[in-house]
Amino acid sequence: MTACHTLPGGARLQLLAHKAAFDPALGLLLVADAHLGKAVSFRRLGVPVPAGTTLAALGRLDAMLAATGAREIVFLGDLLHSVRALAPGTLAEVQRWRDRHPALVLTLVRGNHDAHAGDPPPGLGVQCHDGPLHRGPWALVHEPQAVDGAYALAGHVHPGVVLAGRARQSLRLPCFHFGRQCAVLPAFGEFTGLHVLPRGPGDAVYAVAEDRVMALATLPA
Repeated sequence: MTACHTLPGGARLQLLAHKAAFDPALGLLLVADAHLGKAVSFRRLGVPVPAGTTLAALGRLDAMLAATGAREIVFLGDLLHSVRALAPGTLAEVQRWRDRHPALVLTLVRGNHDAHAGDPPPGLGVQCHDGPLHRGPWALVHEPQAVDGAYALAGHVHPGVVLAGRARQSLRLPCFHFGRQCAVLPAFGEFTGLHVLPRGPGDAVYAVAEDRVMALATLPA
């Protein structure tokens, strides 16, 4: 189940349970903090994390492409986790996925991890830019910031929200967080952690719980 968020000027985003956003007017799929190869990077450092996360991430991208018909994916920084993510097996999986989508435009707005990992190999056909990158009403960036004349869409902080339950129980979930000038998308990748952002008056927050995106009550402006 998805949700939609519409800005006062009419620009609209579909918020997807796979932790990405889609602009139907532009055919644009927005993915923040994919961190492909993070698991193999951890394992090379001796941290025992499960294998198969890259294939799972690519499968989620396939599902979103099939559901939306997106013509372009813009990665809002941190596409690859580190230099260790350039392992031959990981790159082969990504290349096979890319070969199945030859007409799909892939664009990267460089983030802090990309500065260390370097741009993706040329064979993947990813157009790389330093932000802000303007698409329609959006300014696409990695780190949250205000951009004159546009509404910014960012990643970087891996936003989360705490939902209070009964008997002093609480649940931390990834979320989309829309402020006055900038929205922060949830991290698409695994093992990324969550950072709970303060909610200001008028901010719109959508929690992601398994296959659902849920709008939370907005604080009065």
